[in-house]
This record gives sequence, structure tokens and C-alpha cells, in this order.
Amino acid sequence: MEQKGIIAGYYSSGSEGTGEREDCMEKNNVFIETAVNLAEGIGSSAIILAGDFCFEDVRTNIPIYHAFSDQKELIDHLIFSNGGKGVRTFTDKMINQSYHKLEELENIAAIEHVLGNISEGTVVGLVGSIDSCAIVVHNLKENEMVKKIRECEERISPQVVRAVLSICFDVATKGREGKKVGTALIVGDVDEVMHRSHPLIINPYLGQTPEDSNIIEEHNWESVKELAQLDGVFVISEQGRIHAAGRYLDVDARDINIDKGLGGRHVSAAAITRDTVAVAFIVSEPGGVVRIYKDGKDIICIDSPQRCMSA
Repeated sequence: MEQKGIIAGYYSSGSEGTGEREDCMEKNNVFIETAVNLAEGIGSSAIILAGDFCFEDVRTNIPIYHAFSDQKELIDHLIFSNGGKGVRTFTDKMINQSYHKLEELENIAAIEHVLGNISEGTVVGLVGSIDSCAIVVHNLKENEMVKKIRECEERISPQVVRAVLSICFDVATKGREGKKVGTALIVGDVDEVMHRSHPLIINPYLGQTPEDSNIIEEHNWESVKELAQLDGVFVISEQGRIHAAGRYLDVDARDINIDKGLGGRHVSAAAITRDTVAVAFIVSEPGGVVRIYKDGKDIICIDSPQRCMSA
């Protein structure tokens, strides 16, 4: 028997009486049903709910994800289509707020897609706040983050990209044992990367079996996150073999242009990708930002690597 996702929703400020709350729920059930009907009609691969929703008795076979679960207000004002004649604007502040929240939803859809949780195609997003609601259709093929990650997969196994990003997002959002952690994983062109670096510690992966040193194997992720607290970088092959941890990159960082305020980890990571065909995945310790460097350039910057929860 095919499993069905069950959803419905309402959001509120928490101050309504019983009648107002029931009216709010009824209206938002309409929004939910509309989003579900749209997603089923165009064959979407997923529905993402962004807001203070609760789930009840609207049924669909499409996978449902709940984003922004820790936020009560997502959009203060909406942008509406104006009969195909562009966008009706209210104020610049309203527009900026709306675009920012919609961009966050697109980023979450892209993250879940590259991690293998959402298949290709369109995603329907239902974005709600206390007094507003918007239904968004996003084509993952047009997502810039997805395009850039596909470029990385021309050099690195998609499974390896997926595993490395899973670890990066986990480190960025949770840290390690309550502390913020920054780390760098250099993937691909192992011989050149090892030649252009030296060990800061005894290599913990020296002599490890292929099974115990492959980043694709999820049982190895905890040890990677533990070692991420140490100085130095991980060196990983295109197929996922972790060759070393705690390596210091011996690179010439001249002519490397990165955002101001980023430290030596980012500079050296950018430089090694300029001098080799490796790809660097970096987690910033202060803000948990995930960046990807390729050919000496920052190709992806994910400020808020938030994840969805299955509804």
C-alpha cells in the first residue's frame, strides 16, 4: 500500500479566540489544499511548507517537508503577480523581505535536492506568516545552487558531494558538543593536494581499511565531525577515500581574491583549487556559513544551511 503524506495547516499569533482560531484554520486549510492541488496538477516532486503550520487531514502522495520550524514570521508582506505585466510593488522594504524569504525557500529546496531527498522537477512552496500566505512554484533545474553543484559533480562522484555536504551542513548548524566548529574538506586530485601540503598531526586515516576511511559510508561521519575540531584540512579522493586529516596546505595565496574578513582557511582552500583540479568545501567557524571553492573562486556561499523536516 502506498504511503500518503497527511497535511493541513493554520498559523496564528496565538492571541485569537476560539472562533477566530477556527476561522484561521479554515482559511489556511484552503491554502494548503490549493498548494496540494497545484503540486499534483503539475507533477511536483515535493511540497515545502514554510511557516507555523500544523498537520491534519489533507492527503497527497507527494512528499511533504516542513521548513523554518523555529520561525513564526516568514513574510511580512507579499509580492503578487500583476496579470503577467510584472510585479506590483508596495515598498522596497516589503519587496526585499519577500525576496529574501523566497530565496531561503529555494535554497532549502536545492539543499534537499542535492542531498537526494527531493527528486528533479518542480517544488511547490507554501510560505506563510501571521497575516500573509504565498504559493510558490520553483523549478529545480533553474536553481543556481543546483547548477553549481552539478559542475562539481563533473569532477567528483555525486555520492561524495552528497556525503561531504551532509557533513558540512551538520557541522555548520550543530557544531560539535555545543561548540561552533570550522573545517575544510579538499576533494579530488589527491596526489597534487598531498604534494602541496604537510601533516600537522599524525594522520588518523593512515592504515585504515577502505571501508573505515570512505566518506560515503555514513558510519564514518561521526569520526570526521570529531576530527573537524582539529587544525588542518581533510584530503579526500574523487571516489570518497579519506587519505588524510590535519593537513596544512603549502600554497601561494597571491592573486587570490575572496571576500574580506575571511581567514587563512578560505584563502588556502581557494588557492589549492586554483593550483589543482580539487574542489574545496569550507565551513566557517563564526557563522556556520558553507562555501565551495573551485578553480580558485567562491562558486557557492550558503549563509543559512537550513534543512527540512519530513512532515
